[in-house]
Amino acid sequence: MRKWSNILYQTWYRSAAIVIFLLIWELLPRLGLVSKAYLSPPTEVIVAIQELISTGDLWVHVASSLQRSLSGLIIAITSGIVLGLILGWFKKFEAFIDPLLQLFRQISAFALFPVFILFLGIGEVSKSAIIFWAAFWPILLNTVSGVKHVDKLLIDSARSMGASQPYIFRKVIIPAAAPGIFTGIRLGGAYCITALVAAEMIGSASGLGFYILNSQEIFQIPHMYAGIILLAFLGLGLNYILALVESRFTKWKKGLVRDEAA
Repeated sequence: MRKWSNILYQTWYRSAAIVIFLLIWELLPRLGLVSKAYLSPPTEVIVAIQELISTGDLWVHVASSLQRSLSGLIIAITSGIVLGLILGWFKKFEAFIDPLLQLFRQISAFALFPVFILFLGIGEVSKSAIIFWAAFWPILLNTVSGVKHVDKLLIDSARSMGASQPYIFRKVIIPAAAPGIFTGIRLGGAYCITALVAAEMIGSASGLGFYILNSQEIFQIPHMYAGIILLAFLGLGLNYILALVESRFTKWKKGLVRDEAA
C-alpha cells in the first residue's frame, strides 16, 4: 500500500507544474486577462487537434516533419560521430582543422538557409541540409569531448596486454566515449526540431512548421497552438526514443554506478 501511495505522490509531484501551467493558460483568456485572439485556451487547442485527427491532416503533417527531421539527423549523426572519433583520436589532425571548425560552428543554420536555397533549391534537400547543420555540431563536439576524456588508465591497461590500436579504438575508446556521444545525439535531436520549424516555414506545403505559420496567417489561432503543442510532443517522442537507444548501448554504465554506490 505504501508503495502505491508513494508512486501516486511522485506522479502528482512530477505533473503538478504542468497542471498548474495548463490551469493558468485556460483561465487567462477565459477571464479576459488576455485576448483570445492572441491566446487560445487549451480546451480549444484540444478541439483543433481533434479536427486535425478526424480530417487525417495530422498524419500528413507529422509524416512530412518526421521525414525531414530524421533525414537531416541521421546524416548529422553519421558524419558527426565519424569525424568526432577521428578528431578526438588523432590530436595533430584536430589541431590542424579545429580553427576552421570553430569558425564554421559559429555560423547559424538559419543564416545559411539562403545559401542552401541558392545551391540546393527550395525543395526537400535544402530543408534536410539546414536540419543537418543544426544537429551536426553538438554531435561532433560531444563526440570529440567523449573521446578526449576516456580514462588514460584504460588505454594504458589495454596496451600493456598487447592490444593493437584498432582493437583499443573499437573496444575501449568507442564504448568509453558512448555516454558523451549520446549526449551529443540527444542535443542534436533537440536542435533538429528547432531547425525543422524554420525549414518548413519557407517553401513547404506540409509539415508542422508549415501548419503553424499557415494557421497564423489565416488567423486560426487555436490551430496554430495545436501545431506548436504537436511539435513539442514530436520533440519529446524523439528524445524518448534516443534515450532508449542510449540506455541500450550504455548498460555497462548503470552497472558501474551501482558498483560505485555499493
